Amino acid sequence: MDRFVIRKIPPPRISVDDLAFDPAKRKKNQEVQVGKQGGSDTFVSTGFSSWNKVDSFSKHVGDHSSFHNDAKNKCEDLMRQGQSIKHALHKQTDIVKSDYRIRLGASIDVCRHFLHQGLSFRAHDEKEESTNKGNFLELLKYTARQNEAVKKVVLHNAPKNNQMPSPPIQKDIAHCFPEEVTKSVIQEINNDVFGLLVDESADVSDKEKMAVVFRFVDKFGLVKERFIGISHVKDTSSLTLKYAIDALFAKHGLSLKKVRGQGYDGASNMKGEFNGLRSLILKESRSAYYVHCFAHQLQLVVVAVAKKHVEVGEFFDMVHVRLNAVGASCKRKLILTESNRKRMEEGISKGTIKTGTGLNQDLSLKKPGNTRWGSHYKTLLRLGEMFPCIIEVLEHIQTEGMDGSKRQQAFGLLKYFHTFDFKRDQEILNAVSLVGSTKRQLQKLKDEGWENFVATVYSFSENNKTEVLDMEEEFVDSSRPRKKKQASPTCIIISPIDSFRQFDKSMLMRLAELYQDDFSSMERRSLEQQLDIYLDNVQKDERFTNLESLGDLARVLVDTRKHLSHPLVYRLLKLCLILPVATASVERCFSAMNIVKTTSRNSIGDEFLSDCLVCFIEKQVLETVTNETVIKRFQDMSERRVHL
Repeated sequence: MDRFVIRKIPPPRISVDDLAFDPAKRKKNQEVQVGKQGGSDTFVSTGFSSWNKVDSFSKHVGDHSSFHNDAKNKCEDLMRQGQSIKHALHKQTDIVKSDYRIRLGASIDVCRHFLHQGLSFRAHDEKEESTNKGNFLELLKYTARQNEAVKKVVLHNAPKNNQMPSPPIQKDIAHCFPEEVTKSVIQEINNDVFGLLVDESADVSDKEKMAVVFRFVDKFGLVKERFIGISHVKDTSSLTLKYAIDALFAKHGLSLKKVRGQGYDGASNMKGEFNGLRSLILKESRSAYYVHCFAHQLQLVVVAVAKKHVEVGEFFDMVHVRLNAVGASCKRKLILTESNRKRMEEGISKGTIKTGTGLNQDLSLKKPGNTRWGSHYKTLLRLGEMFPCIIEVLEHIQTEGMDGSKRQQAFGLLKYFHTFDFKRDQEILNAVSLVGSTKRQLQKLKDEGWENFVATVYSFSENNKTEVLDMEEEFVDSSRPRKKKQASPTCIIISPIDSFRQFDKSMLMRLAELYQDDFSSMERRSLEQQLDIYLDNVQKDERFTNLESLGDLARVLVDTRKHLSHPLVYRLLKLCLILPVATASVERCFSAMNIVKTTSRNSIGDEFLSDCLVCFIEKQVLETVTNETVIKRFQDMSERRVHL
């Protein structure tokens, strides 16, 4: 039987000696190398260490027919689900694919709704006999009842191994939306410069979170602030925050070199000049200038200064006592609400109160907060609106109260509220309206009467033999005579208000010198000439006459395509616009976090929380994400049972 066995003869091995002494074998081997096949054991097994020979990489890659590119193409084919062996062995019909697409589309629509509204997906009990299986499954069941095509392919009508109701599938679908939203934001930035706003706060489960917002100018000249994500940090030290920002930038393929502005709430771990987050970012981007947000300090200063006045402090103390007395129980709140409702009904019947959509709603008391902007003003407004109702509640406490101390407190409050001092203090509300008039008069003095005012001051100084100051001279602080306080260039020098009245070419050139990474020495020389042409051009164009802000100027420049005629001026304008001057947007992100992560939803994961917040905050961008885009990303995330 041995003669019927076909023996395999191994191919002859070619040694180095054979190549040296056998021209035929050498020629055959040379033919294999035709076409610059590339390839080297250095990159496969032994490792590469000759970093001074950079051309070795290009030689290894070779041309399109090299071993390296051939292996790369095979790897890409292997990663495609449609090219896999599993897909070839399990061919699926068009009906199966159509049902799968409908089933997946229904789940995507459900996820989109929950992300848009900031709602939870799951319930604590999702068993078959449960009466509440969670928002996701319940809404999917409702959708199936409303749509016969969906009903045929979801839940019990779907294949047992492809029903897709599991929490991992829900999170995979939900993760696709923030990825597309963030991708859209990165595309809006378009590799341009942007500002960075960062804040940190604790959530309901006492975990420290860091929120990041980007401020940039898009291709239409519109200033936008987009929420990028929220990260969990172990502590709030500057190094920890810096590592979290680096990880976020690396995830989205961004570089700190593009940061041109920083905005924080004033905490020392962020704004520190030497060891704060501000200084760490400045080491990587020298043009990432920090602009302090004075809103928090201004609020605290106003409150502190106001309470330094004895009568003002007493007034707000009495207001605080009144809030606690009237709103201490549900019964008193109900009396207050009914009294206010009765007063409005009487006013409507007499015609003294107007009616309409959104008017005459139930009011409630508002407590002031030292760190909440404008909260004291809102408290005083509500006090004036509900004053008769508050008096009625206090009279009820005085006569019907069971506790003697509460009756005495109500008696004292009623006595104070009917004094002249309280009524005089209440007129603060009317005085607030006069602040606007005062500001307008000061602006009028600055615009029209400043020269006459200065001339009067000069005349008075000469008549009384006092020192006359030169307004054009550089200011020197008498306490620090060696340090000259030169006026820093501000964005107002490029403002379009009053036909560019405050335009200052020299200050704009100084501003450009601060951004050495954005303007080369040659571009700065060109900018000096371009500014003259730009000013003459926009002043004679009627489309620039009624602009009120730098944002309007950037938008009109793009609309009129003058940003192409004056590119350096437009670049300087964008640098001014992306400087963050307030942290309100990043503060609102934490307000949104309190809506998404509640006490009943306090175990939500960090990544899933960030995904939900990105979609909940950036709803406008979420609306632009199509189902087809989500389906494609979902299919590419991992191996799916059905290939589309």
